Amino acid sequence: MIHVGVVAAAMTLRVGLREVLNSLPGVLVVAEAAHPEEFNARDADVLVLTGSFDPEALEKTMPILLLTEDPADAQHLFALALPAWGVLPINANEAELAAALSALAEGLWVGAPALMRNLLSRKPVLDEAASTGETLTAREMEVLQLTAQGLPNKQIALVLGISEHTIKFHLSSLYAKLGVTSRTEAVRAGARRGWVVL
Repeated sequence: MIHVGVVAAAMTLRVGLREVLNSLPGVLVVAEAAHPEEFNARDADVLVLTGSFDPEALEKTMPILLLTEDPADAQHLFALALPAWGVLPINANEAELAAALSALAEGLWVGAPALMRNLLSRKPVLDEAASTGETLTAREMEVLQLTAQGLPNKQIALVLGISEHTIKFHLSSLYAKLGVTSRTEAVRAGARRGWVVL
């Protein structure tokens, strides 16, 4: 069971998120707040945050899923030293939310390409981060190897027995860790590090 906290300034948004998240299998909303500084993270595994926020007010010991339409909000989140984080549009569907929460609970980075594009193109920062010895998870290694074999996301999902949405999240995490923006670059970077057998 993934215990989730919800922070949203508008009460109607908090109520709506609570209803949607509680309807997901294996997810339970355990705390809510209007502002990050009011949130008690003690019982939550993942924090779902909406819109703009004050980075200083965030609890930085837990994964955060940001729901926003503004890529600039994702940049603020990227700058924080979080164990894991993700960003999705505010109108993300239930399958996307479920996959994101599952990935974050496993310590993965997740994100919608439109909101992550600027972050993924910041190669000097990401390459520096990748060179610090950050390693891929076992699942990310599997996804990278199957990507190197030329399999599309749908076939990778079938081989691994997980959803296509989860594959997209694993790829987003791979791109961020390797400092790349495409499947081809990810395979090249993985091959250079000896993680891919071509």
